[in-house]
Amino acid sequence: MFEHVHLYTYDLFAEQLGFKLVGGCLVFYPYFYGIGLWATADLPNSDLPTWYLILSAVVFFSGWILARGANMQKYYFKRDPSHVFLGLIKPQSISDGERHILCSGFWGLSRHVNYLGEVLMATGLTLSLGWPWLIVPWLYPLYYAVFLPTRERDDDRRCEEKYGELWRQYRERVPQRIIPYVY
Repeated sequence: MFEHVHLYTYDLFAEQLGFKLVGGCLVFYPYFYGIGLWATADLPNSDLPTWYLILSAVVFFSGWILARGANMQKYYFKRDPSHVFLGLIKPQSISDGERHILCSGFWGLSRHVNYLGEVLMATGLTLSLGWPWLIVPWLYPLYYAVFLPTRERDDDRRCEEKYGELWRQYRERVPQRIIPYVY
């Protein structure tokens, strides 16, 4: 559902279906998606309290809203810069007349709030396994926590080359890289 949104993501623009994307989807990501289940499959059933299950679901869906919402908002903005996202979020952008950079809604929280969403989804899934003190299931969110900041830096350099002064204005307006009000 809504997979057309991925036509406007970093993977396709910067990597152009390169080695990282294809290799990652076929080899690397499937390993990390299942690592938590592999680590906990033979363990006895842990009786998790309802509040804990609700917490893990809230963490996961918060991440889903951030990741999918940000990507959807960017998709609609790229197609129509005047589109009011979800009928609620009026687009605000920095523009040089030809190019526009979205800086409202999700993209006003941080320059890559969708990456925070990915980390939160991985964390929610890890928590839902019921063994938060085991190290191996945490490799999945840890992978994102290590990988995404380096990817963000690469994307920042690419955007500065592409947009120049416009990108510098955006960084001043939205100083946080991934985590709103923190980083």
